[in-house]
Amino acid sequence: MAQASAESGNERATVASEPRPLGEVSKWDMEADVVVVGLGGGGGATAIEAARAGAEVLVLERASAGGGATAESGGLIYLGGGTPTQKACGFEDSTEEMFKFLMMASGPADEAKVRLYCDENLDHYDWLTGIGLEFKAAFHAEKTTTPENDDGLCYSGSEAAHPFCEHAKPAPRGHKPKVVGDGGKIIAEKIIAAVDASGAKTVPDVLAETLVRRDDGRIVGVVARTEGREILVRARKGVVLAAGGFIMNKEMLAKYCPQMLDCNYPTGTDGDDGRGIRMGMGAGGAAIHMNAAFVTTPFYPPASHVKAILVNEQGQRFINEDAYHGASGDAILNRQGGNAYLIVDTELYAETIAFHPKAAVEETIEDLERALGLPESSLTATVEYFNKHAANGEDPLFHKAKPYLRPLSVPPYAAVDCRKANAIFAGFTFGGLDTLTTGEVLTADGKVVAGLYAAGRNAAGLPRWGGGYASGMSVGCVTFFGRKAGKTVAAAEPA
Repeated sequence: MAQASAESGNERATVASEPRPLGEVSKWDMEADVVVVGLGGGGGATAIEAARAGAEVLVLERASAGGGATAESGGLIYLGGGTPTQKACGFEDSTEEMFKFLMMASGPADEAKVRLYCDENLDHYDWLTGIGLEFKAAFHAEKTTTPENDDGLCYSGSEAAHPFCEHAKPAPRGHKPKVVGDGGKIIAEKIIAAVDASGAKTVPDVLAETLVRRDDGRIVGVVARTEGREILVRARKGVVLAAGGFIMNKEMLAKYCPQMLDCNYPTGTDGDDGRGIRMGMGAGGAAIHMNAAFVTTPFYPPASHVKAILVNEQGQRFINEDAYHGASGDAILNRQGGNAYLIVDTELYAETIAFHPKAAVEETIEDLERALGLPESSLTATVEYFNKHAANGEDPLFHKAKPYLRPLSVPPYAAVDCRKANAIFAGFTFGGLDTLTTGEVLTADGKVVAGLYAAGRNAAGLPRWGGGYASGMSVGCVTFFGRKAGKTVAAAEPA
């Protein structure tokens, strides 16, 4: 996993980046209609659409090659409403059911963005297949984080779990490209190839530092560094910030999202240092939902572990274990102080995907309770109550689905360690610049920052609550709204 950038170790790591006045620019080193900062999923989609719309596009990428966090992802894309893959696998879905789920899952949702994403989701599916992605018509039924084989469809969130299944008809919407293992790399490769084919020009090894602002407030360019020298890049129509989130910037985490300091496996690249967000803030853009993040400690697969129970330091359950792994991770870190155990019996236990250690193994639940130092009779009472109702296919407390209910009754018993001190907690941030559905960056009072757009994790997207997140919402949303930003900036009047 990439480490935090060097900049995150100094006092500028949380400070808004003040734009350079245009009056201080004597000459431009490069120029284009549209300048995109960052070549991840969001920046790539922006560049493709802007170039296809006829704009001259220049992409500034800090790394030697693009891909960003999209390339590091598991490769699921959240798509629904009746995609060809869903239909081929025998599933019915509708835009309205997808909308109802995402409105619940997104927390304090931007309804306009959720509605637009759902209404145009089938078009986005066609766009993705149009750049060369293929989704195998095979449903992966087993509970997993990302299918290890090349199955093209799976449940990637809590759609079939309480309470979501009671408000929206469940359907699997996690679409994975046809590849064995993680699909992020192939998504990034197809996007970059489409950027190249579109006519957009990419300049690698260029680190954006700040924006250039005209006297009337309009953004007209970017100040960057490459090969040890400063360059100034003019944007005739607009600048699109798409430089990643801020999970690699500990100072920004401490200021905006302190709970994620306990995330010991940050998911992203060096570019996720918040630089683009701070550039936008310096230009007057409002940063919103900066305390929102995704976190997980995946105790499954194996799928058998979903039949086990999660307990806190009081020996009590606190969530339905069939919920999405991000929901349980969020609950452990943010509601249980980062402390939990997964209680399994011999029939259920297997090594987890995240290789959680066993905290204790005992012949009886009473002995396991003592070994863990839990309050007297707490775990025994929890297991007794759970077993009594699980035997009848019921879970009165947390409503775990019937297929995952069975008594814990085959000794010996083990406690899989899900405490933040000993287990993997992976995650990334959701917060970013406030934008319209079309990508324009907004000030705190809702005015457009002329000439400035945001995409990818530089824009606050749909997910604003880790407990409701579903895998694929990130790649799906950053590419979808990146396309919107690209079309909008391409149609703008030149400065």
